[in-house]
Amino acid sequence: MGMNRIQFQPGLSLEQFLESFGTEERCEEALEQVRWPEGFQCPKCGHGDHGIVHGRRHKRYQCKECRHQTTLTAGTIMESTKLFLRTWLLALYFISHAKNGISALELMRHLGVSYRTAWLIHHKIMKAMEHREGLYVLSGKVQIDDAYLGGELSGGKPGRGSENKVPIVAAVSLSENGHPLRCKFSTVEGFTSDAIAEWAKKSLASSCTVVSDGLACFRNVTSNGCSHEPIVTGGRHPDELPEFKWVNTFLGNLKTSINGTYHALDFEKYSKRYIGAFSYMVNRRFDLSSLVIRLLVAVSNCPPHPERQLRLAELRH
Repeated sequence: MGMNRIQFQPGLSLEQFLESFGTEERCEEALEQVRWPEGFQCPKCGHGDHGIVHGRRHKRYQCKECRHQTTLTAGTIMESTKLFLRTWLLALYFISHAKNGISALELMRHLGVSYRTAWLIHHKIMKAMEHREGLYVLSGKVQIDDAYLGGELSGGKPGRGSENKVPIVAAVSLSENGHPLRCKFSTVEGFTSDAIAEWAKKSLASSCTVVSDGLACFRNVTSNGCSHEPIVTGGRHPDELPEFKWVNTFLGNLKTSINGTYHALDFEKYSKRYIGAFSYMVNRRFDLSSLVIRLLVAVSNCPPHPERQLRLAELRH
């Protein structure tokens, strides 16, 4: 069997990362380039002339036109952080180069911060990844499947009735020669016609050709203008269904990532964040060396989410 060039690509070594982002100044330069590639622009009035206010941990910019002061992290999901930027960049590196994901406990040990801080960094970055993935819809030929994710709670209901089980729709778009292009995992209220119609509206281009099993609710993807090709599986094993090869492969990878990395996961509460982060990583697997910068872009373009907001239970749809 030949070597898979995607899996065996070198990525960005720790030494290369430290050469590019090993100091606070280099991290500031990188974030400044991401936020203002054409030079500083005041978020209040749009002017570029500014001065630097020194004496604080993070560089502070003051507009010479309106006197408004701002920082590199203001307006981003890192807003009001007391951590050095190099800690954030290092977290981006570890998260982007962990093949099956990374737990907050492991991140705590790598960064030398408290568990609460590591949890907050982890969830803010995952929120940014989820936010970025929400901007994309699938097009072309798309394989879809239904699944339930999340382990059973001790003393709770067994099987699919478990309070920690979350219904999700898995979808993968394919190229003309049948290779996977982009995956999308979405939580839904349930496998009902209305829920699938709402999912299709948010997740699929109207020109899609959707291939699904015989689950009745999937026919409602046509409400978005998509064409639908149902295939009755007849209870066959997924390995015997080449029509669903790629969606089953990515779904298996998602389950392996969650079960192998997170051992005390409240999946019912934070499911959108975890599957959004997984989708983000899979969809950018072709160029690992650029992932730190791409994640920095995602973090910079995600609006602020304070801790109290991140800890609230999420809506599934």
